[in-house]
Amino acid sequence: MTERAPAKARARAEIDLAALRANVRTLRERAPGAAFMAVVKADAYGHGMIPCARAAVEAGATWIGTATPEEALAVRAAGIGGRVLCWLWTPGGPWREAIEADLDMSVSAMWALDEVVAAAREAGRPARIQLKADTGLGRGGSLADDWPELVRAAVDAEREGLVKVTGLWSHFACADEPGHPSIAAQLDSFREMVAFAEMCGVRPEVRHIANSPGTLTLPETHFDLVRPGIAMYGISPSPELGTPEDFGLRPVMTLTASLALVKHAPGGLGVSYGHHYVTPGATTLGLVPVGYADGIPRHASGTGPVLIGGKRRTVAGRVAMDQFVVDLGGDEPAAGDEVVLFGPGDRGEPTAEDWAVAAGTIAYEIVTRIGARVPRVHVDDGGAARE
Repeated sequence: MTERAPAKARARAEIDLAALRANVRTLRERAPGAAFMAVVKADAYGHGMIPCARAAVEAGATWIGTATPEEALAVRAAGIGGRVLCWLWTPGGPWREAIEADLDMSVSAMWALDEVVAAAREAGRPARIQLKADTGLGRGGSLADDWPELVRAAVDAEREGLVKVTGLWSHFACADEPGHPSIAAQLDSFREMVAFAEMCGVRPEVRHIANSPGTLTLPETHFDLVRPGIAMYGISPSPELGTPEDFGLRPVMTLTASLALVKHAPGGLGVSYGHHYVTPGATTLGLVPVGYADGIPRHASGTGPVLIGGKRRTVAGRVAMDQFVVDLGGDEPAAGDEVVLFGPGDRGEPTAEDWAVAAGTIAYEIVTRIGARVPRVHVDDGGAARE
């Protein structure tokens, strides 16, 4: 009986764990006196949370950072030890489960402190908490006027043995904009709020505010711990700061698809919804079987770049839910041939930053939005698949 050849993948996102580990080591060299938190929220910015967390720990990360407690609990369930901080809580969150999983939990308001204290009483053990200061981002964290009440209440709870305040932290608003006046203002505010907490008796293990751009370009922000997110995946947090190559980083994700159809088309043929593209003459069209349901931005209709047969092409017309078309200009690749949407750029392929420019967004969104229909294939040194 003749065996069938293995089916070509409709699409796949190849995740280079060796590159991720190298990026972690490079970033650690930028902040040699600080501990390293690998931020793996949002499924590691679309790269696969558990494999990326493991690889980061292998490269020297001593903390893992997640947004939601559910993400942090999944890290623990996967058997990953060490310290894990989660910061995006809502009332009624799984405080007790987090305490029993030895997570560090961010607290920004009195309601959260009240809930974590109640959960600690139920669990019969203290909760590890970190107090978050809003130093000017205007998002999560306690504003300066509310900070004294929160700090004093946390100190009282610590004296009762219900919590251990392990950290004081904040987040920048504009660290990716060189010279923005808010950077110095937030740093001054953070120092003041930390000084107040320490005056009240808080003895944190870590004080931290540096995100990816802070880690890369603002050594005065490193304190006891840095929290790189997007830079760990080899993407620059801002083109104004520099390219990945400028920082010695390598993009970790390569997104590919297989051509689903190649066909001859006459001139004057309207292509895809709305006929926003009309073939200028006789040509060949290629159908790429991914669309906005897979995370390909519809805003890149008519502008999104791909590499096919060693040549750059552009999305012809609208990106649809499951597919888009490219005008191949008379070339005739075969159905099943590879389409590279983005990668490190070594082969002349587009990068995530190229797609961000095409869609009018940031590279963070391009990689993070790649959907669950696209399998992640984690490869290690030598290109071997790794689960």
